[in-house]
Amino acid sequence: MGPLSDTLIWVVVLLFAAAGVIEWYGRHSGTERMDAARTTATAAWIGFGLFWLNSVPFWWFEQQSFVETLLALIGGPACFYAAYELYTGRTTLFVLSRAIAVMGFIYLPFETIPAITVSGLSLPAPRQYLIEVTTVITGWIISVAGYSPALVESPEGFMATYQWTLSDGHIYNIYIVLACTGLGSIAVFSGLIAAVKAPLNRKLRALAVAVPIIFVLNVFRTAFISIAAGNQLMDWFSEAILFVFGETDPHRVSFLISDRIISQLGAVVALMAITYLVVRELPELLTILEDILYLLTGEDHDLQAALDLPREPAVEQPEAATESD
Repeated sequence: MGPLSDTLIWVVVLLFAAAGVIEWYGRHSGTERMDAARTTATAAWIGFGLFWLNSVPFWWFEQQSFVETLLALIGGPACFYAAYELYTGRTTLFVLSRAIAVMGFIYLPFETIPAITVSGLSLPAPRQYLIEVTTVITGWIISVAGYSPALVESPEGFMATYQWTLSDGHIYNIYIVLACTGLGSIAVFSGLIAAVKAPLNRKLRALAVAVPIIFVLNVFRTAFISIAAGNQLMDWFSEAILFVFGETDPHRVSFLISDRIISQLGAVVALMAITYLVVRELPELLTILEDILYLLTGEDHDLQAALDLPREPAVEQPEAATESD
């Protein structure tokens, strides 16, 4: 979204990480460091709220995404509320703070690190590698479905654009971008899983559930959008759709319906389902999810009872010993 946003989010992530380190050191050294950790984490939450509010114009005007604009609008005040709650004593928010630090360290290198040249060796930007791999897999799905659009260079300079020629001769391009890789959702689940205290084997099982499902769903979503928009399969309610999204090009209707409406709403449902599956492997995540709900509603929720989920992982009980004659 620009150098200012990139700088702000890096500062926020580093503050979250610093708060986690200070809290950990205090607990393990026997020294009282909670005030310093709380102050650092509070500053991080305030900065995180400012970041989300600053991103609203980007999501609305550039990405034309109702879902992401709404989440950004909710995210800003929610972060300010988290800062207040943490500062006044809700220490469980330290877990969510650690999770955001991990999310940032996974996601931000792909978002902000450019291509570099070291000793004459050119290294591509991390985002280029991930986007082009996603593009190749998406192209394979499109070809299996019986279509063969041309693969051309994207505005970023990557081989990541599928070019469709419509029946009226109009050229329509579908760009594969970082959001198509599922990296954001993968970073979120990885951060949540890393932040809780649980045995490594169960954390790895939870990752094995979340990461493959997210990536596969994203490449199929991208292929679906490309096929639908590239063949104008969803040219429905054109005037209404163009009005709602502030568009004038009728060729955009299929894209707006397939991506901005169907796919984004479907993604919300899919993430809820993945969350349920992951929590069954890692019940410790319930604490974080309940904190998130508290920030959004101002009320405590018992997800264990509401979703019939285990608060603790199932442990096989040893058989009772029997007395021998």
